[in-house]
Amino acid sequence: MGFNNNNRMFNEYFSTSLVSMRTLTAFGFKTLLTVLTGIVFVLNGCVSPKQVVYFQGSTMENDSILVAAPYVPLIKPADVLSVQVNSLNPEQSLIFNPYAMAGAASTASTPGATGSLPAPVGYIVSSTGEITIPLIGSVKVAGLSVEKASLLIGEKLKRFLKEPTVDVRNQNFRISVLGEVSRPALFTIPNNQITIIEALGLAGDVTIAGRRDNVLVVRETNGAKKFARIDLTQRDLFRSPYYYLHPNDIVYVEPGKARLANADRTYQVLPIVLSALSILAIILTQFI
Repeated sequence: MGFNNNNRMFNEYFSTSLVSMRTLTAFGFKTLLTVLTGIVFVLNGCVSPKQVVYFQGSTMENDSILVAAPYVPLIKPADVLSVQVNSLNPEQSLIFNPYAMAGAASTASTPGATGSLPAPVGYIVSSTGEITIPLIGSVKVAGLSVEKASLLIGEKLKRFLKEPTVDVRNQNFRISVLGEVSRPALFTIPNNQITIIEALGLAGDVTIAGRRDNVLVVRETNGAKKFARIDLTQRDLFRSPYYYLHPNDIVYVEPGKARLANADRTYQVLPIVLSALSILAIILTQFI
């Protein structure tokens, strides 16, 4: 009889202890979940739609705006030019394409985003603004656009080829996109023309934490660096002289206040959270 009473008391005590342990464990996990949820809310910054929407303005269906004149780069000393010559005599054209095979290999192995600077392949413009082409000799190209340089070289080739066509491209057209973008990199522009919107597209667009209303463009003009700010949220950017990028331009997207505040709050909150979790773990180990 006494044995049965003791056994029943032990079972009741064990059941009560087990319920208490489960309750405390559940409380611990709920507390942990609450802490983690609080961290998410603390570290997430609020971003207004006006800060991330591009080209804000009138919503009229036929709304329009004048765009800045396209930038036409001119050839200058130290540029590297790719010159491709074709004609009705393919075999005879080969002599005028000494860099064709090397240029094709470079193009095939080099993506638009450049991790390291590959050596450009082509004719180097001399300090006097000239390039030297087989049989033709020196041709002054400095100060010309690539289109005009193509026509000039084509005219000179008519003495040697039947109906020659020439394609000149500047291998030095590179831009850098840095800061709060998905893929910051140095990009080579094969068609020698690009807008700031296209450049950001190549870089994977501005991240949600980047400032679209204060994008910095750094441009070198006559040996001096110029700094301009572009607001991507307004349509006026299409009229900006910095809408079309120049060779060696740097586009920098700075982080917004939410990103900076989150970084600061992380360093402030993280030690407190770790301490709270350590204390909670110690309490739980006493009852589990």
